[in-house]
Amino acid sequence: MAQQKDAFISQLNKIYGGYVGGFALFVLLLAGLEQMGVPNRVIGYLFVALTIGVYAYIGILSRTMQVSEYYVAGRRVPAIYNGMATGSDWMSAASFIGMAGSLYALGYGGLAFILGWTGGYMLVAVLIAPYLRKFGQYTVPDFLGARYGGNLARFVGVTVLITASFVYVVAQIVGVGIITQRFLDVSFAVAVFVGLGGILVCSMLGGMRAVTWTQVAQYIVLIIAYLIPAILMSVKLTGVPIPQLMYGIALEKIEALEASMRAAGQAILPHTQAFVGPNQQFDLNRAINFFALVFCLMVGTASLPHILMRYFTTPSVREARQSVAWSLFFIFLLYFTAPAYAAFAKLEVYQNVIGQRIDALPAWLENWRLMSPYGVPWVNVADRNNDGILQLAEFSIHPDVIVLATPEIAGLPYVIAGLVAAGGLAAALSTADGLLLAIANALSHDIYYRMIDRHAPTKRRLIVARTILISVAIVAAYTAGHLGADILFLVAWAFSIAAAGLFAALVLGVWDKKTNSTGAIAGMVVGYVVTFGYLLWSEFAGLSMIELVGSKDAIIRAYQQYVAIPTIAAEAKAPIQALLANQAAITDGPLHGGIFWGQTVVLRNRVTCQLWAINNISGGIFGVPLAFLVTYVVSRLTTAPSKAMQDFIESIRIPRGGVKLVDREHAVD
Repeated sequence: MAQQKDAFISQLNKIYGGYVGGFALFVLLLAGLEQMGVPNRVIGYLFVALTIGVYAYIGILSRTMQVSEYYVAGRRVPAIYNGMATGSDWMSAASFIGMAGSLYALGYGGLAFILGWTGGYMLVAVLIAPYLRKFGQYTVPDFLGARYGGNLARFVGVTVLITASFVYVVAQIVGVGIITQRFLDVSFAVAVFVGLGGILVCSMLGGMRAVTWTQVAQYIVLIIAYLIPAILMSVKLTGVPIPQLMYGIALEKIEALEASMRAAGQAILPHTQAFVGPNQQFDLNRAINFFALVFCLMVGTASLPHILMRYFTTPSVREARQSVAWSLFFIFLLYFTAPAYAAFAKLEVYQNVIGQRIDALPAWLENWRLMSPYGVPWVNVADRNNDGILQLAEFSIHPDVIVLATPEIAGLPYVIAGLVAAGGLAAALSTADGLLLAIANALSHDIYYRMIDRHAPTKRRLIVARTILISVAIVAAYTAGHLGADILFLVAWAFSIAAAGLFAALVLGVWDKKTNSTGAIAGMVVGYVVTFGYLLWSEFAGLSMIELVGSKDAIIRAYQQYVAIPTIAAEAKAPIQALLANQAAITDGPLHGGIFWGQTVVLRNRVTCQLWAINNISGGIFGVPLAFLVTYVVSRLTTAPSKAMQDFIESIRIPRGGVKLVDREHAVD
């Protein structure tokens, strides 16, 4: 068996080289079929079916009943392939689908996602990943249980992990649903369950082993699918196939078109200016929230359990370090391209949609007027001026469909649209696999095996893991199909939750040998409760809370923001517009106590409630500092860890050397 595994590892370059060649031939074949007149729907079916089929085939081939293979892929994954799998695990629907859409909608403000996520990997490399690998555990809660010597720390870690990962996986299933809805022509609620089948076959039978080799295959698909349309659009506009360097030309044209629209009296958020609102004035709130979001995303990146799990799969501590570097390289390829993708897409919309006759708009608009789970179409046109000409305020496109629709927007062959759909599906499936596995492993290994039945046989442990995985997946699909939310919004929630609940305990667990169990648990609980509480309060209190406790000026500002949101139905805006028409009737909220209210979260379709102008998605800015403070103070006021544990913590900081702790009961060199 070991010889077979070693033979497989030695053949990886040949196996995946053949896979790349086969995928290229498949795309060329579909391009030929399109030229021969094969219907677009058939091409879409083939793209979705074949890619999911290949992932399922890898998942079935990688099935295993060995615990180490199921949880950590046998710790045999070479650094470059672990980096590729991590890149795929990391570049979820948020990166592939949502990031360029955010840059399209927010312009400069969307760069917070790129800066935060990229910077977070520096924290992973410097502060956490190599040291967790040296601990030699299976999961992040496993590390917490070993470092802090008890099941309570493990249980709190599992709670944070499940909350953050569940929110994150719902976002991925939303992405799968969007793609499946468009290319299989089914309702969104049905589409999420169709995509769920592809998620489960990749991860259920083989665990981390299956997920790893599937994610490598998915990375190849997603990066090809992301780069090719950007290259083609760059060639179309500039004649040079390097979009990362040439999109400045698109930005210049966007600035000129925006200037002409402003001259015509249209309010527009500048694409290239930092921290400026539609009024062209510097907005301090935008600047504060930009850096708050960068902070939350950086710290959250270094706290996400499904990412940190990937570094448990390498053969050595050294390769864990190397795989972080490879991860950054593979992620860089997409992140360096996203701003260009957004710029080319916005230029196409400005030039070929805005200002055109509504009865002569491009055909792609009708293709995307599908009903989203938010009660409005993904793309919508409303002739509010009744002049037959489409103005910017009369056009809305949801950020989550920008990347998927851009090939059609740019007039590229339909096979490119199918390729992008396959890439988006690969991104969403790969991350969903990793997240579901993280949740299932935490419940089956950290709760069931570690805390309930330490003598459970291997077969029963894996059956429990698979049963939990299926159950969580079904609940997540139901949540995505019936509640829904913007992909980037949900992902930002997950990052804030993970950051506030785990980062302090992980970093201080490695770098402060006097941090003890009491301090770590107190810090995790405080960070988690404060951040998750703020997210829930600020999101679901909404406009009613502003009306209850806000000043008259704050209420008027919130009402004005509400009626300016194009995706809200006119009948819902009518009573608010009536109040704005008679502002003398508006008074301070009865419980107003000097709380400062900020602007609405741009990515949401309704007004939310914020404390000190901090947007909902940056809620971790409150919990993370509190978690560090509470952990440090409580640790210093209570009994320090044993001398043996303190010496052990010092030993794992040594760059060289093998795994130090295989199991919580046994420390080895």
